[in-house]
Amino acid sequence: MKKCPFFGVCGGCKYDFASPTYHEEKLKELKNLPLTAAPIWTDIGTRRRADFAFADGNFGLYQHKSKNIVPVRDCPLLRTEINNILPLLAALPWSGSGACLITVCNNGIDIAVTSPVPYFSSELKKSVEKVQEIIRFTWNEHTVVQRKNPIISFDDKDIEYPSGAFLQPTEQSEKTLRDMVVKAATGAKKVADLFCGLGNFTFVLNADGFDINGTGVKRDLFTHPLTTGMLEKYDCVVMDPPRAGALSQCKELVKSTVSKIIYVSCNPTTWQRDANVLTHAGYKLSTLIPVDQFVGSAHWELFSVFDR
Repeated sequence: MKKCPFFGVCGGCKYDFASPTYHEEKLKELKNLPLTAAPIWTDIGTRRRADFAFADGNFGLYQHKSKNIVPVRDCPLLRTEINNILPLLAALPWSGSGACLITVCNNGIDIAVTSPVPYFSSELKKSVEKVQEIIRFTWNEHTVVQRKNPIISFDDKDIEYPSGAFLQPTEQSEKTLRDMVVKAATGAKKVADLFCGLGNFTFVLNADGFDINGTGVKRDLFTHPLTTGMLEKYDCVVMDPPRAGALSQCKELVKSTVSKIIYVSCNPTTWQRDANVLTHAGYKLSTLIPVDQFVGSAHWELFSVFDR
């Protein structure tokens, strides 16, 4: 395959991941960053979660720069489990409009619908009940059908997956990031995992996890970052914030005694802003490695380490 059949029609990708110039083109997004190693590329066909759309009875992905829906039934980026269920989802009696997040869990497929329409129909419920691959189907967080509690794993740690919760898009990139974090944290005596989510790094590091959501201590780190006093017992901090970054937390970290900061970012712009705060206060950037886990998009994941 030298070209994705949907590229330029479906709006899901900025770059054609099937093109022989894909790596060269996407790397231009990082031309101003001080990378310390070559990028890590993610295999196509491994994405385990995808956001589809529905409107006026149509189901698929939005057309490029449009609200028209392209009836994608077999995306080369997605895992087989998702592609297999797409025709069944497209056949459901959709009403209104909204988004349909499909997530492959250990024990089946989880569907989370968000829609301005507050209620689902009895016809939809009956149709969903016939699709055995779906282990849970929610509509605006209301359970329509549930056969099992969806489970995901981080290495050998099994976690119940909350509907619509954040999850790295591929297990491959998730494990890559986890392995790099563990290696970078070698020798640390006490670790804080900030913006810990469901615990991709928390459990393997035996860290204290903090987040507004997820499995750690419930704390909104945007409005209430860990203070210098709270940071005193940690010699290493791991951060994996949303796209908004971790500016407030960085301003506290630079006043702390934390000697190592491992910063995983899904937004190079906010990463650069936060990195400037850390380096101006005396931290040195020792590692910056990009991971192409959002294949086809303009987005990169950055793995970085700051020491002092």
